[in-house]
Amino acid sequence: MEIGQSESEFAGVATGVVAELKRKANQIRLSAMTMTNHSGLGHTGGDLSSADILATLYLGGVLRVDPAHPKWPQRDRFIMSKGHCSGAFYSTLAARGYFPSEMLKTFMDPLSMLNGHPDRNKLPGVEANTGPLGHGFPIAVGCALAARMRGESWRAFVLTGDGELQEGSNWEAAMSAQHYGLDNLVVIVDRNRIQQGDFTENTIRMDPLAAKFAAFGFAVEEIDGHDTAALLARLSTLPIEAGKSTCLIANTTKGKGVSFAENKPAWHHGVPTKEQLVMAAEELGLNGVDDIEVCL
Repeated sequence: MEIGQSESEFAGVATGVVAELKRKANQIRLSAMTMTNHSGLGHTGGDLSSADILATLYLGGVLRVDPAHPKWPQRDRFIMSKGHCSGAFYSTLAARGYFPSEMLKTFMDPLSMLNGHPDRNKLPGVEANTGPLGHGFPIAVGCALAARMRGESWRAFVLTGDGELQEGSNWEAAMSAQHYGLDNLVVIVDRNRIQQGDFTENTIRMDPLAAKFAAFGFAVEEIDGHDTAALLARLSTLPIEAGKSTCLIANTTKGKGVSFAENKPAWHHGVPTKEQLVMAAEELGLNGVDDIEVCL
């Protein structure tokens, strides 16, 4: 699946499904921004870049999960390794039905279940405590290996940031995944090319990222991380290659969908004002929302 293919080329993906996923992703974006506005803290840029991926996984029917039974043994495991982007993650879990959307209004409040970083001991749907970068990928490898050892069919997905891949623990995990031939492991890289403080290539050069994963034995594809039809088509037909772990490098835009945040390093952890929330709602096609506290 090549970048630049039109959505109409993915005949197996219904137009209505794609439109609904796009709408849900934009709701996740605005919801995450309102949460950051409420708390005065957050990571707006990564919330916005990852929204289409999260919406496709959880609301597009890719992940085999049951919110009514979050500990169902045969569920797919999803690890949000870039745990600092919890606003988008929590908004997605609420949209999928893991907990009431009203809880989103408590983001980072004292005693709230919605910490700045996800906590599996507090919130249903969270598989692992993440936030310290470089941990999620190794955890996902362990999950995939556990399924293999048990002879079970559930899969392990992990969403990692690109700057996060500068942590060496990720490459130890990649070696292990290749060694065990974990084709039930799916690594998705949110390749928005910005990390805290600067562009990734100015900090530690990442490219050629696809070639690096391929050299570690992964089946690799680059994909437009904002093309919901392409995401749904690929994520619904995994693994890419039997006997190999999958790596999808999702090329995204930091701050996607909101002009004042797009591709700006300062919005890695920028906090929107109320006026900026109104502007964002208009740009995301949600200007009919009367109450911009939480828009799910």
